Amino acid sequence: MSGRAARALIVEDDRAWREILTEILRDMGFEVDAAEDLASAEEAIRRRSHRIAFADLSLSGDHRNRDGLQVLEMLRRHDPGCVPVLLSGYMTVDAAVEAMKEHGAYTCLQKESFRRSEVRKLIREALAEAPPRAKESSTNRRPAGKTVSSGGHLKGTALVVEDDPGWREVFAELLGDAGFAARTCASLGEALGLLRRRRFSIAVVDLSLASSISPRRNADGQEVLRETASRSIPTIVVSGTANGEAVKRLYSGYDVFAYFEKQSFDRSAFVRTVVEATSGRYGGINSLTPRELEVLELLAQGATNKEIAEKLVISTNTVKRHLKSIFQKLEVNTRSAAAAKAVEAGLGSTKNG
Repeated sequence: MSGRAARALIVEDDRAWREILTEILRDMGFEVDAAEDLASAEEAIRRRSHRIAFADLSLSGDHRNRDGLQVLEMLRRHDPGCVPVLLSGYMTVDAAVEAMKEHGAYTCLQKESFRRSEVRKLIREALAEAPPRAKESSTNRRPAGKTVSSGGHLKGTALVVEDDPGWREVFAELLGDAGFAARTCASLGEALGLLRRRRFSIAVVDLSLASSISPRRNADGQEVLRETASRSIPTIVVSGTANGEAVKRLYSGYDVFAYFEKQSFDRSAFVRTVVEATSGRYGGINSLTPRELEVLELLAQGATNKEIAEKLVISTNTVKRHLKSIFQKLEVNTRSAAAAKAVEAGLGSTKNG
């Protein structure tokens, strides 16, 4: 699931090269904006955000021209989520080093050694490695590690299993927008430990983790999916490498709720999917609020309404309201049936066994 098409920018004064790059990018599913000079490039950058940009080093026909470096600098200032690639037929080592170290270029390509297949591979790798970031000023950028839920109400906790720090930050931020606190980790071992210690309302799992468990055949992401499926946790998979057949296997074998490609990642579509995955329509234990889970866990341990009220410092009438909501969401009519659902989900055991 990838939402609307990602946009790409081409800044190139040679028509033939604009056409070549446009064809490659459109074949890969991008909507393409093209500019011929520095002025039109600035207009395009200010008008829209782009996931990737190709900029020619020389935009005036003079190989001494370095306008492409100014394009890179504009992208770094105004579109930090864009992956910039510098392209030139007159590339020097000094120019390449300056482009990457000082102006943020992802890489530099020589026109004389240009290969379509290699450029396609480069695009896929670059976008999988570089997460999209929303444009935001330094005055309203969120502190690292903080999440802000819509309306200020915390809906639950989300597990993020992702080995790239940039992507972890993006997912944590977006989950915060959807109302969830994010617990992030980078490996299968960390994920298994968290799953055994905590309850999660939703999981976001990268399919290809940097694996120390199976270095020859990296299946760590799939192992995490087995665990989330066994716990009935709605799970969103993200990947920069999976093909069509692999995606089909994910849906059929692991009960995945949704799949997103990193190359064309859509932030708003991701947030909508998180909300859908955790809504009451998904059903079961995952539809309960954090307070309802606490009430249900105590009920499963055999506590009376009065005992639940005392434990949670709420009134017995509030307990009754919570139980009514729990019964509706779990589609049960009795305390014993609700307790059985809780025990099945691992929330606790009754006093009498």
